[in-house]
Amino acid sequence: MNEVIKNMLERRSVRKYKKEQIKEEELDLILKAGLYAPSAGSRQGVLFVVSQNKETNEKLGRIKKAHFNGRISDDKIYISKEQPSIADDVTIMNAFYDAPTVVTLFAPKNFVFAESDCSVAAENMLLAATSIGIGSCYIGSAWESFDDTFGQEILKKWEVRTDYRGVCHIILGYPLDEHKPVAKPRKEGRIIRV
Repeated sequence: MNEVIKNMLERRSVRKYKKEQIKEEELDLILKAGLYAPSAGSRQGVLFVVSQNKETNEKLGRIKKAHFNGRISDDKIYISKEQPSIADDVTIMNAFYDAPTVVTLFAPKNFVFAESDCSVAAENMLLAATSIGIGSCYIGSAWESFDDTFGQEILKKWEVRTDYRGVCHIILGYPLDEHKPVAKPRKEGRIIRV
């Protein structure tokens, strides 16, 4: 099978990480994949902010978790039984799951394709991470992580332009478990040929 397609089929979200920080060359490769993602009009407007500061990531992850309004999972509908999300397990207090690296993707507030540009960059990064054995997970609604005094101070410290907003986070680290999460069966009837 083609290696790119194989990588797409094998990619899974990872929510359990070793404490060990990923190597700089691994991070650089993942970021490069994000930089080379398609962007509307080739504007390349996505800003990638990398945080490997444990305290900052923990605080922002807790703020993000605080904006989550409770458990949405039950016995039949859930995100993951193998690696529970904040929707599955109310005892998880950090929406970044203690990943050692958090990359926040920012885009211009008033650009119609800002979220699309961040999403394709994020997917490139997730696939790049998988290809080199790095665990990753997409965390949406990044603006919630900065919705308090601490978050606003961090944006200033990071020198993020005020006309940009956080769209998503990509969390990265070495998977804690040796086994990969198992793919859920694909639902039928999702392709319509006309």
